[in-house]
This record gives sequence, C-alpha cells and structure tokens, in this order.
Amino acid sequence: MSLISILQAHLAWGDKPLLDSVDLTVEEGQRIGLIGRNGTGKSSLMKVLAGLEKLDDGTLHIQNGLNAVYVEQEPFFPEAPTLMESLVLRGRFDDIADSKYRWQLQSRLSEYLHRFGLDENADLSKASGGEKKKAALALAFSLEPDLLLLDEPTNHLDIDAIELLEEIILSEFKKSRSLVTVTHDRAFLNRIVDSIWELDRGVVRRYPGNFEEYQTRKAAELADEEKARQNFDKVWSQEEAWIRRGIEARRTRNEGRVRRLEKMRVERENRRDRLGVVDLNIDAGERSGKIVAELTDVYKSYGGRCLINDLTMRVMRGDKLGLLGPNGVGKSTLIKIILGQVAPDEGTVKPGTNLQVAYFDQLRTELDPDKTLQETVSPGSDWVEVGGVKKHIVGYLGDFLFPPHRMNVKVGSLSGGERNRLLLAKLFAKPANLLVMDEPTNDLDIESVEMLEDTLSSYPGTVLIVSHDRQFMDNVATFAIAPDKNGKWTSYAGGYEEWLRWRAKEGKEEKKTEAAKEAPKEKSVKPKRQPKGGLTYKERQALEALPAEIEALETRQNELIEQMQSPDYAAKSAEDKLKLGDELTDVGSCLEQKYQLWEQLEEKQSLAK
Repeated sequence: MSLISILQAHLAWGDKPLLDSVDLTVEEGQRIGLIGRNGTGKSSLMKVLAGLEKLDDGTLHIQNGLNAVYVEQEPFFPEAPTLMESLVLRGRFDDIADSKYRWQLQSRLSEYLHRFGLDENADLSKASGGEKKKAALALAFSLEPDLLLLDEPTNHLDIDAIELLEEIILSEFKKSRSLVTVTHDRAFLNRIVDSIWELDRGVVRRYPGNFEEYQTRKAAELADEEKARQNFDKVWSQEEAWIRRGIEARRTRNEGRVRRLEKMRVERENRRDRLGVVDLNIDAGERSGKIVAELTDVYKSYGGRCLINDLTMRVMRGDKLGLLGPNGVGKSTLIKIILGQVAPDEGTVKPGTNLQVAYFDQLRTELDPDKTLQETVSPGSDWVEVGGVKKHIVGYLGDFLFPPHRMNVKVGSLSGGERNRLLLAKLFAKPANLLVMDEPTNDLDIESVEMLEDTLSSYPGTVLIVSHDRQFMDNVATFAIAPDKNGKWTSYAGGYEEWLRWRAKEGKEEKKTEAAKEAPKEKSVKPKRQPKGGLTYKERQALEALPAEIEALETRQNELIEQMQSPDYAAKSAEDKLKLGDELTDVGSCLEQKYQLWEQLEEKQSLAK
C-alpha cells in the first residue's frame, strides 16, 4: 500500500535544481536510506515527505489519516520548565480530546525516556545535543507513527544509544510501518534499511538492499556512466571538427548531421556532471619523536568517579589510536592527559618531542561565526601553503567543495556539513604531525567520510580518534582502547567490532557471576543482615554528599553557559574557547552520572523500607 506518492516533482534552491521531474513512492513497510552529497537536497526532500515544505511543481499525494513523524537534525523544543513538559508541547498532546489516549501517549513517552537514560524532570536548557536527540527519538517512538522520518538520527549519540535505537527499530517497530532516514552512518544503514535512495543532480535513483549492496551496484553503474560519457565526448569532438571544416559541411548538405550536432551541444551544455569529492591533503610537517606520549601508572578521577585506573601505555609515531566507549567514560580527559593539557592525579606522563598538534573539535569552537571563509582559513593572505606548495585560497577552498563566490560568506550561515568541511580546511592548512579528531564525521556526507578515511589511513603522522561511527573507526584505527566500569582501559587490535564482541562476552560473564553470588543466599538458613536503609555506610555517605555536589556542578555549568553566551565570547582566543567547550562537556557528563547515582541509591534505599 502506498503511503506517499510524488509525481513529476520539481524543487530548487535559487537556480540550483534539487528535484528534477522526480517520481517517488513510499510503500507500507519500507525502510529507506536516503543518501547523497551535502547540499543535494536530502533534508528538503525529507521536509516535503513530512508536509513541512512544498514542491515548486508536481503532485504530492498523502494517504488519508497518515501519521508521519519527522525528527530533524537539530530538534526544536518549546520552552518549558521540564523536559517532559516540553515534549508534551512538541507532540501537541494537549490537542488530543481523548484523555485516555493522551494518558497512554504520555505513559509511553515516559517509558522511552527512561530507556534512553533521560530524566523527564530535567531542565531542558541544560540538556546536551545527545540528550535532545534522544528525547526527540523517544517522543517519535511514543507517537507510534505509520511513517518515521529520521534526519541524521545517530549524530551526537554514543554507541549505547545507537544500539538501542537499532534494537527498537528492528524488534519493536512494526513491519507495517515505514521508515525513511538520512544518515552518514554506514553501519546503521547496513542494519536498518532494505533499500537505498540516492539523490544526485536532481534525480533519485533507487537500489534494493542495504548500503553494502548499493555500493556494489553503484560501482558498476559509475563505470558504465563514465564509459558512456567518454563515447559521447568522442563523437561530439568529431562532429565539432567536421562542422568547423565549413565548406565540406555545406557541400554535403547533411542537414540531419548538423541538427544532431546542435542537439549534442545543448545536451552537453545541460549535462550536470557528478559532484566532485573533497580533496584532502594533510601536511604532516616535521617528524615527531618516535614516542608521542608515554603514560605510566596513570590514575585520574573526576567528581568522585575513577575515569582512568592505573593506565600504562605508549603512543608511538604513526599510531592511529581509537578511543571507544559511551559518553562520559573519560575519552576527552585521556586525550587531554596525553597532550599534557591535564595532569593525572597519580602516575607520570612523558610527552614526545617536536609535536605539532591540530585539534578537530566536534563543538567547532575554533570557528568564529562572524568571520568569512577566507578569514577563517587564511587571515590576511590570499595564499595557503600545504606541504611546501603555495595555493591560492580560492583553489584551496575549492578542494573542500566551496565555490569562489562563497569566499566572503560568513561562517554563521553555513550548514553543519559545510562547517565540518571548513574546520578540516582550517586544520589542514597548517603543518601537524599529531591530529586529534573528535567526532569528525558528524554532518559529513558518506563520500566525504570515505575520503577522510583514505586520507587519515595514509597520513604518516599520529592520529587520536573519538568517533561513534563504527565503520569509520574500524577503517582508520590501527588499534583501540576502551575502559570498563572501574576505569581499567584495555587495548584492542581492531576497532568497534572487537570491542563490542568483548563487551558482550563480559556482560555474559557478569551475569554468571551475579547468579553464582545469589545462589548461596537462597540456600542460606540465616541471610546476612542488610545495613540500615538498605545502603552500606559508604553509600549513605555518598547519598548525603550528592545534593551539594550536584548543586556545585550545576552552578559551574550555568557559569560556563553564561560565559559562552556573553558578548565578549567572540573575542576570546581559540584556545580559551576550546577549554570552555571541553569543560562544559565534562561538567555535563559528570552531572548526568551524579543524577544516575542519586536515582540508583534512592531506589535502593526505598526498596529496603
């Protein structure tokens, strides 16, 4: 059954066609991955499907009573005292006349918020990007849509949240319901979708199967397209040579041939070549010392929680080190310790020699929204020198897919993907033998992600990578490290795949251990006496201290937010902005952990009463 049909659709952005005579149908039960380069119109097409944007021309038919829910890249939340109240407003629960159905919706929403690890009474203004994305997803699932539209759903999510999202779609999302998603996460596409729509030069091409199957078919298709293009250009050049001979053309009076050439000229003029790919070249500068950093018996805690416990390791020149684990486990803290920006509580850190560091920050704090592209990449000069070769700024930014007429556009007007490309251009314009890449794939299209993979893999310097893009990590990292719940970091030869297998095995072992511990208690004649209140002495002390600790963290969080919103923030140095952004992230993670601990301890205490 058809849910949405689009016939002869036309949509343009200025003079750039996004949809050119497109016919599309979303069938019941389909799970579609919509892919394409940044700027080709994927989000615009999603808004058309959601009924939020109109076609310039063509017909859009939507099934009567269709319940379609759209989760945008950066979800909007109405102002409200709590997260739950804001979501009720966003979902327009108050417009529902049936009070019983309204209560059921809110009950389902509460359940999904809990599953995503969110507090429904939390202050929305203090929520991180990941928390807002999880809240929007929780609302979407609670509404039980016939058609779910997800625009970059894995952005800002850690691996646990991505796995939960996949689990809900695969095991709980009814087969009769349909899904259309825009994402650069190839692992997510491979697990979730059963067909790929590729938006390219105003045309939507459909491919059955997941992303891996699409890649196989697309490679063959591109080879055929290139062969046809070469044959066309060969014939065209021969006809142009013939017509230029003039006298022979008039003598033969081959009017049909002349008309064919005129048609070929028009066809070639109108031909929209496939968009280029980002041309990434990194100047690795001078070689660093053989040892980039040496950590011995390093211990670091934050807010009473051990993040790094007795870590001894070496980072060698040329390593591509991936740091794995959910948000808040200490990945950013460990990077700062390796770079010498943060001192450990115990242990020693010996930095390498001759280090030139470039830091890709997922918050993009190095980008000033009031500066132009040229001022950002090459302030005060029209030239950039990469690897000893001077290149004009227009040509250099062209390698990152910025056309000449956009050199003086302000950074604040760029899309997320464009800002990521600009930050890469800024970083790669300077020599660096140590790259720190914190979520570099967010908002990039798949082809740019693949180009970045190839560039980093062949880069002779050292790379520290934090990314929840599983395939990106697997393709780039030469080895990875991840902590357990006690702050013990373990090394893995591969990336995500090996770590996930290890984590699943550890989870099974923990369950066996817990079952073994509980078995004797059932047989025991005299059960052990529980401490008063159900809590140990240390747990009671921790519970009593939590309100003051949380209040102090919330005060610091508000101070940081006020600093970043103040008028003089733009005048701060890039280093100061980076420090503020990093501290805000760390404080937010610590707060989330404190809230979870408080909830666990109070629940344990209440159960014992």
